[in-house]
Amino acid sequence: MIEVDERAVDAMLAEDPGGPVVMLNLLRFRPDGGRDSYRRYAEALGPAINARYGVQVEYLGDAGRALVAEDGQAWDMVLLVRYPSRQAFADMLRDPEYRTASRLRSEALVESVLQPTVPLSGLV
Repeated sequence: MIEVDERAVDAMLAEDPGGPVVMLNLLRFRPDGGRDSYRRYAEALGPAINARYGVQVEYLGDAGRALVAEDGQAWDMVLLVRYPSRQAFADMLRDPEYRTASRLRSEALVESVLQPTVPLSGLV
């Protein structure tokens, strides 16, 4: 699955504990230019969309060989993106300018995981 479903966004908002959210992105690219298409997607978001919704890339990295995973669970890239709130993330997804750029994301990927995370305190 690559596209974000509106019902999933509504469920994410209903479970909102408040505060910032860090979205875990696991990305598997199409072998025929997926990486390049994803780069164009990131460029299309640009400073305007990122500033409008408070987007902060916390980590971006190429994924290495998985040490513990079932066959087929290897990813090409890992991305952690912080948003000031789940609502800011949802608003970005619904922005017409973002929707235009998101087509490049869809063209880039074979598969992805997009999962909100909540910071835990006291464990680290």
